[in-house]
Amino acid sequence: MLFAQLLTVVLILLAIFQLVLVFGAPLGRFAWGGQHRVLPPGLRAGSLVAVVIYGVIALVAWDRVGIIDVFPDAFAEVAMWVIFAYFVLGTVMNAISRSKPERYTMTPVTVVLAVLSFLIAMGY
Repeated sequence: MLFAQLLTVVLILLAIFQLVLVFGAPLGRFAWGGQHRVLPPGLRAGSLVAVVIYGVIALVAWDRVGIIDVFPDAFAEVAMWVIFAYFVLGTVMNAISRSKPERYTMTPVTVVLAVLSFLIAMGY
């Protein structure tokens, strides 16, 4: 249960960050490749979608560890592995970003999310 709680805390912090970007904060160098100081409308929409995705990920994680029962067990188990793969891919993408702020900030965040997702997928 602890890993799902930690994952949720990190996702909430990321959701807040994404919402700040949606509302025009000049922090775009930390996200979406770091090419924009203020995100254009298309990337703002992407940030809003990311917030929804973070919520779904938290639901899956909480279901997987048995805190809630929203999805069939087999679905939650497979979905958690897909989420782990998603965060591994996110780690790679952040690590190769041309934006140093994104690379140095978001790569460690996605590593933490990948590790927590792995532990949850394993059933811890």
